[in-house]
Amino acid sequence: MSNYKLVYSTDPSIKDDNPVRKKSSVAQSEQRIRIHLDRKGGGKLLTVIKGFKEPDHILKLLAKDIKKKCASGGSMKNNEIIIQGNKRDIIKNFLELKGYKPKLSGG
Repeated sequence: MSNYKLVYSTDPSIKDDNPVRKKSSVAQSEQRIRIHLDRKGGGKLLTVIKGFKEPDHILKLLAKDIKKKCASGGSMKNNEIIIQGNKRDIIKNFLELKGYKPKLSGG
């Protein structure tokens, strides 16, 4: 069985042992998410979202969804999502819909 990768199965008796696809150990509503406003060189504003306790692959997907929702660029670095511009209200509403309990701080 170790010579193949399971792609998809509808059989409930097959278990997926891949740790990458396992769910986060901390519930979304229990994470302390903070949305900061930061100013970088040239006076440009950035919205920084801190406090995630999610695996990198889930955080990358979340960052992608947030960038789409905000119609803005951004990146993910050191378990923080950085979005260009002041998008705190949009991000707060989006994260609340996803089950997180974010708080605005700074700026």
